[in-house]
Amino acid sequence: MAQSIKLADDIMTSVRREAELQSRSLAGQVAHWVKIARAVERSGTFDYRRIEDALEARLSPDELTGDEQDVWFAEFGDATAKPSDGEADFFAERRRLGHGVGMNDQGDLVRQPPKT
Repeated sequence: MAQSIKLADDIMTSVRREAELQSRSLAGQVAHWVKIARAVERSGTFDYRRIEDALEARLSPDELTGDEQDVWFAEFGDATAKPSDGEADFFAERRRLGHGVGMNDQGDLVRQPPKT
């Protein structure tokens, strides 16, 4: 019996892109990745605890196996793509003060007028 699940927009973007490249349906792509992930987790060269240790800087990523490094890179990228609470507060304050808050596609500093 088929089941429905909710996936984050960024995951679905990846699924759609890869499904198109591999000529699979969305469901087929998700099923394919689930099978691969299960095989990797069951392999003798994969230990998620080691990946967590590397993500928390208790272990160098260089000490991970190739399979573990692939997962570490993906999770590291996900973690660094989202601003921390401190970064969000920092840029909120810059916007409040009318300071630069980023760059546009042409490389020009973008400012937001100060809030009064």
